[in-house]
Amino acid sequence: MKHLGLSCVILLCLMSPARAEGPVIERAEAARSGMGWRFDVTLSHPDSGWDHFADGWEVLTPDGTRLAIRVLHHPHVKEQPFTRSLSNVMLPDGLREVQIRARCSVDGWVGKPVTLTLSPGG
Repeated sequence: MKHLGLSCVILLCLMSPARAEGPVIERAEAARSGMGWRFDVTLSHPDSGWDHFADGWEVLTPDGTRLAIRVLHHPHVKEQPFTRSLSNVMLPDGLREVQIRARCSVDGWVGKPVTLTLSPGG
């Protein structure tokens, strides 16, 4: 096996694609709003611009069925963490908890979903 010099190792590291952290759900809240529910989700992500940013979050049932998605249309480079809302989300009767999962434009749906317990009164 041929020995690689230090300069080659550094070059290999620089040539490897860098992976930033995925979006982190800092906070999630749900409340009844009219006939449906309103979700307020606070995300943090090292947005670097249009090439890599947190671009959405979704509301899922415990078995992973999507109930709603909030698309984020632009990077939030200088606004971290940031909160976005989604209203008029219809939930199945009797549902007591949902999961919130975040996505970024490079890595997709990454990280562990956050479980949010719904209060019966909203």
